Amino acid sequence: MKRTPGRERRHVTVTGVVQGVGFRPFVYTLAEELGLTGWVTNNARGVEAEVEGPAADVETFCVRIGTRPPPLAVVESVEHRAVPLENDGSVFTIRPSSGGPGRTLVSPDTATCDACLGELADPADRRYRHPFITCTHCGPRFTIVTSLPYDRDRTTMAGFPMCADCAREYTDPADRRFHAQPIACPACGPRLTLRTGPGDPGELRDARAITEARRLLAEGAVLAVKGIGGYHLACDAGDPAAVRTLRKRKNRGGKPFAVLADSLETVRRLAHVGPEERELLLGPRKPVVLLRRRAASGEIAAGVAPGSPDLGFMLPYTPVHRLLLGLPGDPPGPAVLVMTSGNRSGEPIVTDDAEALTRLAGLADAWLAHDRPIHVPCDDSVVRVCAGAELPVRRSRGYAPFPIALPVPVVPALAVGGDLKNTFCAGDGRYAWLSAHVGDMDDLATLNAFERATGHLTDLTAVEPRLLITDRHPGYRSTQWARRAAEARGLPLRRVQHHHAHVASAMAEHGLDGSAPVIGIAFDGTGYGDDGAVWGGEVLLADYDGYRRFAHLGYTALPGGDAAVRNPYRMALSHLRTAGLPWSDELPCAAAATPEERRLLERQLERGFNCVPTSSMGRLFDAVSSLAGVCHRVEYEAQAAMELENAALDDLAGPLGDDERNDGYRFMLRTVLQDPEAPLIADPAPVLAAAVADVRAGVTAGRVARRFHRAVVALVQEVCTVARERTGIRTVALSGGVFCNALLTEGCGAVLERDGFTVLRHHRVPPNDGGLALGQLIVAARARD
Repeated sequence: MKRTPGRERRHVTVTGVVQGVGFRPFVYTLAEELGLTGWVTNNARGVEAEVEGPAADVETFCVRIGTRPPPLAVVESVEHRAVPLENDGSVFTIRPSSGGPGRTLVSPDTATCDACLGELADPADRRYRHPFITCTHCGPRFTIVTSLPYDRDRTTMAGFPMCADCAREYTDPADRRFHAQPIACPACGPRLTLRTGPGDPGELRDARAITEARRLLAEGAVLAVKGIGGYHLACDAGDPAAVRTLRKRKNRGGKPFAVLADSLETVRRLAHVGPEERELLLGPRKPVVLLRRRAASGEIAAGVAPGSPDLGFMLPYTPVHRLLLGLPGDPPGPAVLVMTSGNRSGEPIVTDDAEALTRLAGLADAWLAHDRPIHVPCDDSVVRVCAGAELPVRRSRGYAPFPIALPVPVVPALAVGGDLKNTFCAGDGRYAWLSAHVGDMDDLATLNAFERATGHLTDLTAVEPRLLITDRHPGYRSTQWARRAAEARGLPLRRVQHHHAHVASAMAEHGLDGSAPVIGIAFDGTGYGDDGAVWGGEVLLADYDGYRRFAHLGYTALPGGDAAVRNPYRMALSHLRTAGLPWSDELPCAAAATPEERRLLERQLERGFNCVPTSSMGRLFDAVSSLAGVCHRVEYEAQAAMELENAALDDLAGPLGDDERNDGYRFMLRTVLQDPEAPLIADPAPVLAAAVADVRAGVTAGRVARRFHRAVVALVQEVCTVARERTGIRTVALSGGVFCNALLTEGCGAVLERDGFTVLRHHRVPPNDGGLALGQLIVAARARD
């Protein structure tokens, strides 16, 4: 190898999120600062460079490249090796991207940075009020990438040639837009248009379109607004008539809307914002953050979130959002907008402009669109803060497709998740890529969106599945898709039990290698059980290889299947019957049913007709919600349980783990005497009897709700203590959709940690079915020696 004393040349390979985040300009600037020569390029593996110069400076370069990356970059590894000197003059160059084998990681879409927002509002800047302002530190990434390596011609910006000014910025290493692929300006970038329907030619453009859109919103119109990952439907959140119109048109029922506020100050005026919530609201991901509302004010119409003390807030994450809410000097307009997914109920979010004019017809009064195509749909993410940490409810924009590092390697595989809150997961080696939120697999449009998304994510991640993985439920549409796909591709299909997948997802998120089992508390609404029953109140002793059902909620009938889910009073009456408690007329759940319906329901339960047994904790929450008079009929998933949590929070402050007399609200943990190896049964009959007595005595619904929550916490504490005594296991994983309930999650965590357990709570993937695919992947695709 050719050497010169004191000089060295090294080849450097960097992997991670290093494309579309200004990494090559960063490398260029670092090399120039250190006086090094050489080159840098993108390829399918990530970023590769060669640097030459004094050995000490080359060593400094190799250290800094991994420890001081650009703001949006995430460096997974830096590898470097000595290569022959080339004495290539005094320049360092950025070479064109190349293809080839390998894998790199794509950045999620990122909220507009402060520097771009400053330019957007600066009349002296050439991008003043430009709706598509962006730089290497912000803007669309995942939703515009068509293939790798990440270059402009491989994004949906390929159809927008740069003007001379943008090209100069793009090639200037000292510029913030150096090699920023979505770079554009009013002279060469996408255009905004405002239309009032399919026949409107869209003559209102850019600034005029924004001005008219703001006027329409102020006058009570509903607008379809094209964003980064799809269309939103927007209206003035302070206009009761506009909110009612949107709710009626979208057939939204009583499900809360999310809102977009113009500033953190506005959010603080309307809701309680702690330091963790502030960080989430202002950070680069800008998800919807669930916050506790302050006293009602006219700024938010009651119909935005009827009956809910919580409201989902987000701050502007695109230049269009900022312009719609107004810049300094603009005429007054709404400070808070409803921003809900642009779709009809049950359908996937709309991304195509022509489809938007037809599918959103009858929902929107006008369409604020642009001509930059969206390649990948991506809904807003939703999070809340629980015990001082982020708890994902929906992981999508700003998070997807950033991978989860796995504690054990997996073979190339695709796990398809479940049918509710669907996300899927591609995995290979030590990485798992969770998709953006797909939604409920209820119709053909969602299934088609699911299929397109699986193809895009596996292409983008270079995962060529050798295995497909699904839930054990034979009726799931995701299961049926996986079965057809496996047959068509000649791939094996593996099925993973629903609650085992929930527990495994928590284990994987926390980096457990599966060598030791955990006590898995899997509480949700529905999961196909090994015995054909509907499980959902499960305690599993689990690792990645398998599980044993250690305990479960006692079975009761699910009368009419979905009818019982939609009508919690049916679950309440079923639970009362199982507990041997009469359907007294003074009980709210009995009063919610007509006498004739009660007679029919009693006959159905006696005969067991269409009455699948269930151990679901989610359905027990529904039952107590109706029993306490909180919610008898639901218009959206988990409504009764959410309203029961809200009632408990309204009752009094203080964690559920505090020692406090619980007035008989206690589950009975019993064994099946004839089978000592059978699971323990958590019988809710004593809890229900105590709740009935309280209701009859006139105890408030909030107090009943809080006592019930405390009883569930005590059950988790008791069953984990018994499991530890019998097995020695001291780690507990809390998973399943019921643990989106922050009050319950905080209470369980507090008592278990006080008792010496290590508690695994979700922080990176949702505890609901949005995290299911990760658990499926690591259970079924884990590489075995």
